[in-house]
Amino acid sequence: MKLGWMAGYWMFGPVNPVPTAVECEKLGYDSVFTAEAYGSDVFSPLCWIGAHTSRIRLGTGIMQISARTPACAAMTAMTIDHLSNGRLVLGVGVSGPQVVEGWYGQPFPRPLERTREWITLFREMIRREKPVEFQGRQYQLPHPGGSGLGKPLKLINKPLRDHIPVFLGAEGPKNIAMACELFDGWLPLYYSPYQPEVYGDSIKNRKPGFEIVCPVTVNIHDDLEQALLPVKYMLAFYIGGMGAKTQNFHANLVRRMGYEKEADTIQELFAEGKRDQAAAAVPDRFADEISLVGPKERIRDRLAAWKESAVTTILAGTGDLATLRTLAEVAS
Repeated sequence: MKLGWMAGYWMFGPVNPVPTAVECEKLGYDSVFTAEAYGSDVFSPLCWIGAHTSRIRLGTGIMQISARTPACAAMTAMTIDHLSNGRLVLGVGVSGPQVVEGWYGQPFPRPLERTREWITLFREMIRREKPVEFQGRQYQLPHPGGSGLGKPLKLINKPLRDHIPVFLGAEGPKNIAMACELFDGWLPLYYSPYQPEVYGDSIKNRKPGFEIVCPVTVNIHDDLEQALLPVKYMLAFYIGGMGAKTQNFHANLVRRMGYEKEADTIQELFAEGKRDQAAAAVPDRFADEISLVGPKERIRDRLAAWKESAVTTILAGTGDLATLRTLAEVAS
């Protein structure tokens, strides 16, 4: 099992990720992943990191596909892959209706169909075998309307690799199964090595070499209750606030993991502005299973379950250099 660092996106203002990424590379971390929501973008910090490192893989976790057409993503991926000497891992996902329709002004319905068409087009563009023509329900090239002057094109530049690894951020069973079918890896949001059956059917047909790269909050603290608090507040925010009450993929996943009543309670409390109570309603067991928290020795012991799981890389969710150093030590 490999280690990576989840740099994430700017939550509380601009942060330079380079010093931490450079240290992660020195410590032997395999990858660093950035993210985006509707603030800092996913590619700019990644390029900044890439310019100051030489070995560590550069991942997006995730690039929202409604923000960029397959052509835009292919151009960006080709460019970064050349400049980084083949270190790019492109993690993509559909995001949710609040962001897709409220921020990007794009329709959200039929996300699986859109993802399937998107990856088909992206792959063809990167292969650069011929000018691209495509007539799907979500994407049409050339555009059938407009001036009528559009023509099939292909990338001007030859990509460094004709197959750039693409991972899918997915939570629902059908989406995860599609990741195993069409993508090179899967980026879960929550994964419990103690409940492998939750995803068992969805990942049973994954190909050899398929990667499962999982963000895991890491918090070293002698007091387990205090160590769990950041995890519980994060979960309350995602379950209660990241998505509409009638369509929240994160809450749906938590229900599938056996916490249906608790998810409903967290959503209700969060909607009422009772964030402390919402965090308190997050079950300690659930928060503990999807994270690595507590004293150093406890984290060392609990890593055993992760090493035996289907997860191939733990993306450490922490900005603390000392914690990243300790994790590298206990994971070795």
